[in-house]
Amino acid sequence: MPNRDNEDSAESGSPTIPDELIDQLLGGYRKPEELTGPNGLIKQLIGKLVTRAMNAELDHHLGYESGQSAPEGQSNRRNGKRSKTLRSDVGAIPIEVPRDREGTFAPQIVGKHERHFSGFDDKILSMYARGMSVRDIQGHLEEIYSVEVSPELISKVTDAVMDELRAWQARPLEAVYVVVYIDALITKIRDKGLVQNKAIYTVMGVAADGRKDILGFWIQGTEGAKFWLNIFGELRQRGVQDILVICADGLTGIGEAIEAAFPAAIHQTCVVHMIRSSTRLVPWKDRRAVCADLRAIYSAADEHAAQQALLAFEASWGKRFPMVAAAWRRRWAEIVPFLAFPPEIRRVIYTTNAIESFHSVLRKVLKTRGHVPSDDAALKLLFLATRYAKRRQQPAPDWRTTVIQFAIFFEGRFKI
Repeated sequence: MPNRDNEDSAESGSPTIPDELIDQLLGGYRKPEELTGPNGLIKQLIGKLVTRAMNAELDHHLGYESGQSAPEGQSNRRNGKRSKTLRSDVGAIPIEVPRDREGTFAPQIVGKHERHFSGFDDKILSMYARGMSVRDIQGHLEEIYSVEVSPELISKVTDAVMDELRAWQARPLEAVYVVVYIDALITKIRDKGLVQNKAIYTVMGVAADGRKDILGFWIQGTEGAKFWLNIFGELRQRGVQDILVICADGLTGIGEAIEAAFPAAIHQTCVVHMIRSSTRLVPWKDRRAVCADLRAIYSAADEHAAQQALLAFEASWGKRFPMVAAAWRRRWAEIVPFLAFPPEIRRVIYTTNAIESFHSVLRKVLKTRGHVPSDDAALKLLFLATRYAKRRQQPAPDWRTTVIQFAIFFEGRFKI
């Protein structure tokens, strides 16, 4: 009876391996180490197959096979071979690279100057993205794959990501975002010989299908309207025409920049940040009760009910903690916009929790590093961490209902 696997391979057009050859290769097989160990069959097969493939490439390059005579008038000939060791997923693999006299042959399966095979670079990037230092990566690869990798190679592999990072930071975006969240991530970065805390600003957009996407990272020493206007200008150049709601913490100058770049957008202050910042001077023993009374303000049915709740809060706590109510009154216009919407929309726009959840993943990566050597290194690390993050940003469970309500409230600006 014909082997079904061979039939499937033949139908798909890929080469088939006869069962007789498999039986011959595995003759006397007793334990997994003989197949996958340091000197196992898989490692030997890869080395021999890569060497054979390069010899076949040289045959094609020269126009004649090994053992045959060169075409008449052709001066280029085979010129021996040289040994080379590849780093691979199964460890160090020795191969023999054929050469030609004129030095014009360039293997395709493993190019000149390349010493890695298969997904080896991806493994380095994956470990780097998870916060491992160069020394940790070096030790891990030597322990698991028996491969010695220099710090220079690891840096070269990770530095090659910068071009991809720049392309990602400049990629085209959606024309309309339902919500854009903005928040800062504080990390230690070396600058001019000194390690200092710097803010890395993350912008996350929610598209019409509920998908959350990181639009970019920006590093700036000081906030201000000019800085935010430059960011919004970049978003517009990349295709963003309208944003319905921008939810952010009390970032300096962002209100003026929103008015200039996206005047129709609603500026919503993150209520959770507002609670934290306004109660930071309240003693811990009173904070639970104070926050419970603040809840009546941001869970009110509408703005009028919220104002009444704020008056009641002042009557209860105004003498002891006058700074709390004063902070809410000072930023009232940025706090209350979400109260004009039904509960489904309120849950989406009243807080930046979506971006803070994402930041918690990034903090785990940064925490293991202590500090990063430059702004570019920080952006590279965050980009790789974003790319390799296991947890995907999923739409809210009731997003279909929410997006219909957005289409109703923002009729003429947003369609589904």
